[in-house]
Amino acid sequence: MATGTQDVRGAPTPIVEMSGITVTFPGVKALDDVDFRLFPGEVHALMGENGAGKSTLIKALTGVNRLTAGTIKVDGEEVSFADPADAQNNGVAVVYQEVNLCPNLSVAENVMLGHEPKRGPFINWREMRRQTKEHLSRLHLDIDPATTLSQHSIATQQLCAIARALVVDAKVLILDEPTSSLDEDEVSELFEVIRELRDVGVAILFVSHFLDQVYEISDRMTVLRNGKLVGETPTDELSRSELISQMIGKDAAELDAIGGGTHEAAVKREDAPVLSALGVSSKGNVAAYDLDVYRGEIVGIAGLLGSGRTEASRLLAGIDKIDTGELKIKGSSVRLASPLAALKQGVAYSTEDRKKEGIIGDLTVRENIALAVQASRGAWRPLPRKELDGIVDKYMEALDIHPRNPGMLIKNLSGGNQQKVLLARWLATAPALLILDEPTRGIDVGTKAEIQRLVAELAGQGMSVIFISSELEEVLRLSHRIMIMRDRSKVGEMVNGPGVTAGTVMSTIAAEKGEADE
Repeated sequence: MATGTQDVRGAPTPIVEMSGITVTFPGVKALDDVDFRLFPGEVHALMGENGAGKSTLIKALTGVNRLTAGTIKVDGEEVSFADPADAQNNGVAVVYQEVNLCPNLSVAENVMLGHEPKRGPFINWREMRRQTKEHLSRLHLDIDPATTLSQHSIATQQLCAIARALVVDAKVLILDEPTSSLDEDEVSELFEVIRELRDVGVAILFVSHFLDQVYEISDRMTVLRNGKLVGETPTDELSRSELISQMIGKDAAELDAIGGGTHEAAVKREDAPVLSALGVSSKGNVAAYDLDVYRGEIVGIAGLLGSGRTEASRLLAGIDKIDTGELKIKGSSVRLASPLAALKQGVAYSTEDRKKEGIIGDLTVRENIALAVQASRGAWRPLPRKELDGIVDKYMEALDIHPRNPGMLIKNLSGGNQQKVLLARWLATAPALLILDEPTRGIDVGTKAEIQRLVAELAGQGMSVIFISSELEEVLRLSHRIMIMRDRSKVGEMVNGPGVTAGTVMSTIAAEKGEADE
């Protein structure tokens, strides 16, 4: 339990009490009869995987989402906030992961926005800077209020956002992924501030995917899964393995029953791996890690949401800059300055965000498939139409893309067929290494099975694959080897086989920091 924790279970009145909260969107029940309590002077972690309902619950509390059913009480009074500004004026403030400030304005203008001291009809700038300095001093922040916000680090901007919340004497402070862009020292500074706020009675709702941080800072946890309440437990009474079981909906026995991948045969290890990552890292995104990928091998990356699975893979595909370490392809050191540079080295990356970073909805299926091949050739060497049609026909048939109409706009295809078009785009480049980030998310069971079969076949033909999925069963089913991530660090690696189960992978994820490193 966090240092200085109070026994909030005996507190007579929660500062926030949400009862029977149901929020429905067209065709989706995002929250289903959820109860939630938050007491003064505690740090309360709200936990759950993607889609669990965490964001919806916060938005319901702060007036963004309308309730379908249920009641909300703040300080014992039933409330229904019109919007986040109304919530903040009533003592409930939110600081989001993406700092919601104006970087082109001064620190003082950001902190005092909407609460500027006036002299008649005009802003009293001197008084505003004085008040800003006072609010910042509560957070141990000694910066010039007149400086432009963009001059300061993300950590400082986060503290400025918290200072703005405290201008209205917030009784409830909601921190949504506040440490996602901070380094270790910055996290320590933020936690010191959080503890001080907690100790003067502020109720803090803390949302994070970093297990180590959650256990370090929180007093209690509430777990949501698929829009429903799983439980509320003091942090020191909930083990990491129990927390993970609650989040994913499988207990230890069920996890142990999932395992024994189909790829037990050893991959032939040639002299040089297709790709080697040697101590590669990206500041604030993923800690230094090593990884070798051999010809014909499927390497799965497992971890909870926010563990760094995507961040680790983006370093290998030239999307994010490598700050430390070395990348080798077939034994030769390379610097991949862009995805195009990676593609020219035989590394293709298929994004997890099909809608925003994958398909181009207003282009045809043919044009979407041709994009990567054409990019690798350059703008001045267009693909001959006959060659393009041959490529498109080959992969539409191989991947069974429907309808079999290359001239159709891709936005009019089903999600599963859009995903197949993305795969066709990268397979058309004949990569040596294909990185697939959540290739089966949001598609039907039949298409999912087809893609899994295709991945296994590609590996059998000699292609190397890095396979990322939030479904651990899928990673176990396909992978020869599994790299395990937690809190944006590699915490383990294991060869798949009969002795490897979802339980053994989850045990590595749940292990204390020192245990995971042993």
